[in-house]
Amino acid sequence: MTPMVRGLMIGNVVIAFLAATIVQPEQLASLFAFRQGPIAETWWRAFTYMFLHAGLLHLAFNMYALWLFGPRLEHGWGARGFALFYVWCGLGGAIFHALFGGMAYMVGASAAIYGLMLAYAMQWPRDEIFFFGVLPMRIATLVGLFVVVDLLRGLSGHGGVAYFAHLGGFAFAFLYLKMPRQVSIEQLRQRVSPAPDVTDDMSPRAAPKSPRSRNRDEVDEIVARSKAAVANRSARVAPGKRTEPVRDTRAEEMNRVLDKISELGLASLTADEKKLLEEMSREMRDSR
Repeated sequence: MTPMVRGLMIGNVVIAFLAATIVQPEQLASLFAFRQGPIAETWWRAFTYMFLHAGLLHLAFNMYALWLFGPRLEHGWGARGFALFYVWCGLGGAIFHALFGGMAYMVGASAAIYGLMLAYAMQWPRDEIFFFGVLPMRIATLVGLFVVVDLLRGLSGHGGVAYFAHLGGFAFAFLYLKMPRQVSIEQLRQRVSPAPDVTDDMSPRAAPKSPRSRNRDEVDEIVARSKAAVANRSARVAPGKRTEPVRDTRAEEMNRVLDKISELGLASLTADEKKLLEEMSREMRDSR
């Protein structure tokens, strides 16, 4: 269980508890459920509807899927990146419902959950899940099945379920995942570990550039040189002492900073830690 997944699950359960005990569900729906209307007057509903659910079964299905697919994605993207993706997919569901779903109220996190499913399927398509707890099925096959079913039922006019909102979650997830973006901090951290010297032939400069992002090549090159520098510094031996390597406190500090970025995110760094990261990057660029 990751922090953002846990927070989203708690938020949904708390709202469901309030709707069942203190606040009338109709009151919550009138204030926070999404439906077509003047955007300037009801813009928040495009986000708040994701925390309302039409009954315990609806809530249970969405929270189970969030628990099943969310943590692995959050581990890779970090809490902030995961939250932005989740909200983005939910916004896609609201937009598609406004365009194709009619005037009915819409509640539930299904659009955001469907976006998570697609992201998971695109990264780990061969992973299997037991459909209805019985039938083993690859996640890519399951997502494809859901897309077809939602499209057919949405076009046939079946009421009661926001099928086009589900498709909006899929569509916005696909657009998000295909948009060029910078390399993640997690990828940077994974590459900064003791490694052999990087020669010109081994350097990322010799590899063909990815059309998705020029920034990826630059960061990969800096990281490759960084880990070579860390390895070299850690392996240096003081004069007259061949058995004990000199302790490189700066290399150790750099590794600690990268571990902190992986665990808590870039925003958790202190001013001194950010300065160290910038200095290391500058040294790697200057050494080209």
